[in-house]
Amino acid sequence: MNHSDELNERAKSTSWTFPMAGDNHFSWDYDSGRERLLNLYQKGKDKQWDSATRIDWSIEVDPCDALGTPEKTLALYGSRQYEKLNAAERREMRQHMAAWEFSQFLHGEQGAMICSARIVQSVPDIDSKYYAATQVMDEARHAEIFSRFLGEKIGLTYPINPHLKSLLEDALNDSRWDMPYLGMQVLIEGLALAAFGILRDRTDKPLPKQILAYVMQDEARHVAFGRLALRDYYAQLSSREIAEREEFVVEGCYLMRDRFRMQEVWENLGFDMKECMEYMNRGPRMRAFRSLLFARIVPCVKDIGLWGPAVQNAYADMGVLEMGNSDLLKLMSEDEAQADELDRERAELQARVNEIDEAVALGAAAE
Repeated sequence: MNHSDELNERAKSTSWTFPMAGDNHFSWDYDSGRERLLNLYQKGKDKQWDSATRIDWSIEVDPCDALGTPEKTLALYGSRQYEKLNAAERREMRQHMAAWEFSQFLHGEQGAMICSARIVQSVPDIDSKYYAATQVMDEARHAEIFSRFLGEKIGLTYPINPHLKSLLEDALNDSRWDMPYLGMQVLIEGLALAAFGILRDRTDKPLPKQILAYVMQDEARHVAFGRLALRDYYAQLSSREIAEREEFVVEGCYLMRDRFRMQEVWENLGFDMKECMEYMNRGPRMRAFRSLLFARIVPCVKDIGLWGPAVQNAYADMGVLEMGNSDLLKLMSEDEAQADELDRERAELQARVNEIDEAVALGAAAE
């Protein structure tokens, strides 16, 4: 068994179970829905799609250059460790980096699916239950997509990152119904949405661009859902209860910041771990990347009312405090529009191909 096979087997064999705390809520008031959430629920129904038909899986992918990102944007570029690598080793590193990134997306989407199902069970409002039920289907589709991309196109899968695992466990093991919302909809989904956007905008490869754009269209709705539901609820909480949520946000954001250091990749490739981690912590590319990762989390946290000194101090420490002034609605609207534009471009291209095929067929028939 080669190194890649061993890694794949380790990823498959890793299972994780723990009890989930909290109550199951039933609501018999079916007429109390808030218009904003019911509109989002309708949008969630209207926007369902089939990954087998919307995505062109026939596109070939080079496993060692799945994203086609410029060399200068790679996290380790410019480090002493990177300079030691020959061309073949740099291609192998690209494969492992893409495998790690999409594996964490995959594991995060399964976590989102479970959190969404938990929200259906625990949230007291019927309108939130309606929307969360559509999100369960969205997250199942996303997990299916990333699993297929990893299995068919990259050929390598990594186990779940311990920082992501820790935040998922904290969110699901809390008896308060809003904590899966806060952990998943705001922190994990917000970070994933930003990471998807960075890769979507950097890649010149059509298949990952399709995958990321279409998944982001769904995720923009999910972040909107968490934002609407939590903003209404947190306006009713005491200062002590708000402080508890803010503490969770601070701890979760530090976990998310550290999640993208790719420690498992450097370990598997036998790199100098001390050098790699120092560069990932202090290197200019990772500092800029981490700032972009919080572009959707920070304004959302501020909007739902968790903006006390502890949160602001943590964001100042991370260098992302100014992102609290970002226009979250505009960012999410642009994410949705990019997916629609990609659909239009592909439809136009297919129409031209069909015209050429028809012309060739007519010419052949006339001979």
